[in-house]
Amino acid sequence: DHHVNYGSGSGLQDRVAFVQNDPSQYDASIRLADLQVSDTGTYQCRVKKNTVAVHEVIVTVQEKPAIPQCWTEGELIEGSSILLRCYSR
Repeated sequence: DHHVNYGSGSGLQDRVAFVQNDPSQYDASIRLADLQVSDTGTYQCRVKKNTVAVHEVIVTVQEKPAIPQCWTEGELIEGSSILLRCYSR
């Protein structure tokens, strides 16, 4: 039908578009810009020509890991042992 159904309250209206200007030219791919964790979900592609074909894709968006904080424990003396500790939220 040449349109994208965004769902209610999804916030996708400004971030989703067809890859090709005219999806009737056999490419109904969409591009989702500026991914957010809240975009995680099931997306459905429904193509109608003579019949209807439906395909669902599950998208999982993960948060970018925080920069780790690292430090050493122990004395930096040749032959001794130290611990390198790292922590990330």
